Amino acid sequence: MHISPFSDRLAPAGRSVIERFDDMDLSAAEFAALCDRHAVFADLLAKNGPTPAWRRPPTFETVTRLVLEQQVSLASANAAFNKLEDLNGPVSPETFLSLNDDELRSVGFSRQKSEYVRGVADQILDGSLDLAAISLLDRHQAVAELVAIRGIGVWTASCFVLFVNGAPDVWPSGDRALYVSMTRVLDLSVVPTKEKCDEIASEWAPHRSAAARMLWYDYLGGRTYVPKDRAGFTDSVGMVPS
Repeated sequence: MHISPFSDRLAPAGRSVIERFDDMDLSAAEFAALCDRHAVFADLLAKNGPTPAWRRPPTFETVTRLVLEQQVSLASANAAFNKLEDLNGPVSPETFLSLNDDELRSVGFSRQKSEYVRGVADQILDGSLDLAAISLLDRHQAVAELVAIRGIGVWTASCFVLFVNGAPDVWPSGDRALYVSMTRVLDLSVVPTKEKCDEIASEWAPHRSAAARMLWYDYLGGRTYVPKDRAGFTDSVGMVPS
């Protein structure tokens, strides 16, 4: 068994909507089951140790970060978010809507991403979007609610459900960093197609969230990884590539 390396850092800590690690959260047992069934992950655990307990709160800030992370490097997205915060203070629907196109462009928002985030802000303020309620849904219901929002696709919704809801079997299809990490870990000669990568990942169900976290962590350097400041995670540990 590969249970002993997992400690209380992966255990539930709190029960509030924003800070809880509820019954859906990934536990040591999820990682242990994955490692017991698939030797490649047991090897990753021995190499890197347990992953950071990456979580995000069900807030407007989290959705803003995820939209920024679409189709760009995480470093670029995080830099844009930090510039936004530096320009106008804590990010909220009200503060975001107070900025004009030129101001948003100056911190790194494209016209399209500005429109997407403004739409989310409007829905939160008019009461038609409740992110805290979505964070309590199972992964299928949550993804369905999220992809109904303009600008939120399957990748963005999957990342929300993985990091906010803490669902145990989520695979962010289309994530380039995951595919590169898979190629390296599985000793493949080239990065497979999206379809082939997702097919390989299907073998890791029902523990694909644990698999994704371990692959991301290896991509970031594992034990040599140094967490970044202002990363938007509730435990202040770590960043995950888009």
